[in-house]
Amino acid sequence: MPALRKNEPQRARENTEKREYKRMKTTGIHHVAIICSDYERSKKFYTEILGFSILKETFRAQRNSYKLDLQVGDNHQIELFSFPNPPQRLSHPEACGLRHLAFEVDNIEQTVNDLKSQGIEVEDIRIDEITGKKFTFFQDPDNLPLEIYER
Repeated sequence: MPALRKNEPQRARENTEKREYKRMKTTGIHHVAIICSDYERSKKFYTEILGFSILKETFRAQRNSYKLDLQVGDNHQIELFSFPNPPQRLSHPEACGLRHLAFEVDNIEQTVNDLKSQGIEVEDIRIDEITGKKFTFFQDPDNLPLEIYER
């Protein structure tokens, strides 16, 4: 048996070594949920600028909150939520949690040009040193980092 780490109880170590892990049986990612500070501004950004289609829009009176279901590609969704006075997202320095949301595109240069033509600031295109693929970042109206990654 490997040596115990400092202050590590023997029983906890033995239980960990005997545990069998089972994989969760997923078929993919269903949706990503985003809370926005200005619902109308974010709705316009995600539908008119990024071009995602609306599946369903719901106003939840008891929460004074909208929930907007958006179609992303063929199989994915974004749930856009509004809540009164949500706290600001900590982006700089980066905090624990979701780092960014990445969208796959066929032509990154065309996508960058389309975004820039609509007044969206986009970082310079870079090459992923691991995959050799092109990618870049831009931000949504609440400064959530969004990535475009060429297929």
